[in-house]
Amino acid sequence: MPDLERVAQSLARNLKRLRQEHGYSLDALAARSGVSRGMIIQIEQARTNPSVGTVIRLADALGVSIAGLIDYADGPTVRMVTPEQAVKLWETPAGSHGTLLVGTEAPGPLELWSWRLMPGEGHDSDPHPVGTAELIRVDAGELTLVVDGEEFRVPAGSAAGFEAGVPHGYHNTGSVPVEMTLAISVPPPR
Repeated sequence: MPDLERVAQSLARNLKRLRQEHGYSLDALAARSGVSRGMIIQIEQARTNPSVGTVIRLADALGVSIAGLIDYADGPTVRMVTPEQAVKLWETPAGSHGTLLVGTEAPGPLELWSWRLMPGEGHDSDPHPVGTAELIRVDAGELTLVVDGEEFRVPAGSAAGFEAGVPHGYHNTGSVPVEMTLAISVPPPR
């Protein structure tokens, strides 16, 4: 089964299971997430490949990480993820991409990502739930981090952390690819 089909099947199964575990109807999850009822039905039936933003809104509404929504199977206490098992959730024709390396649910969702941004490309994110924190380490190039409209330059070898409950984005305004590692910590649901 191709990776995208495998991800769609896992997302469908996990979204429906988590929605039901929380006791949410389709309408209730739609209201909590801002994702239409029709889109949730399509996702639960594995009939669509939703945007990363849609998956993030659903994960936030359910209080789980993206990894919790697309996890292929329950694993042992130590969960090893090989490069072939990491899930590339977005990519561009020029070669930029965001790859979810691993995630956990305790005490709240925590995700570790590997990103590449090609020159002239970027990726913007809607605000995450209040209390969400992001940590970034730039391994190559220079990242232009935009947090709530303010730009910060993060050169190779440097790290940055910020509260991600505001609009934010990651951009490469340089001439070489930006390689970075990103950790996202979402507070547990209240």
